[in-house]
Amino acid sequence: MKPFAPLLVLLAALAAAPVAQAQSSKTPADNRVDLQNGDQFVMQNGAVVRRRNGQTTGLSQNVRLPNGTKVNVKSGIVELPTGKMITLKEGDYVAADGGVMYATPQSAAAARGETAPADAKFGEVVDRGPAPTSAADVDARLSGLNRRVELMAQKIQLLNQKISLLSQGNPKAPDTTQLDGQLKALDEQLRAVK
Repeated sequence: MKPFAPLLVLLAALAAAPVAQAQSSKTPADNRVDLQNGDQFVMQNGAVVRRRNGQTTGLSQNVRLPNGTKVNVKSGIVELPTGKMITLKEGDYVAADGGVMYATPQSAAAARGETAPADAKFGEVVDRGPAPTSAADVDARLSGLNRRVELMAQKIQLLNQKISLLSQGNPKAPDTTQLDGQLKALDEQLRAVK
């Protein structure tokens, strides 16, 4: 039994390490800051600073706004409550209410995954995520998602049937034409569901 004692001690230490680390470290993205209306978190010279009443101050920790928006002060990566992530460019900022304001058409386009022409011009663009939806919109969306789940379940069932046919080990390949046609029809139905 003695040869296993060092191994047991090592395993116990490895198991306890993540717990100790989790207890001793606080996730910086969960830090809430003292906010005032009009505060802005601006990308300036490669880092995010707080702008309050025209004065900027450096930030030593990441920011989490009351609406759930998270701002990484070193990288400028912003995670909106919807899960969408964008990277601030020079001059872009996040307002205290979580709205993202873009300094240039190029940074606004980059946030959308697009490219803007070098000579593009615009007024200020605000990204507040998707607009609030009504109960009817939510019901319609849920109905569509439920239909997709039903169709996907049918597709899985057909694929399992096809796998079963193909894995029977017959020297002659089985005819899966009918299953393939049903799978194609399901794929078309899935594309049609919003």
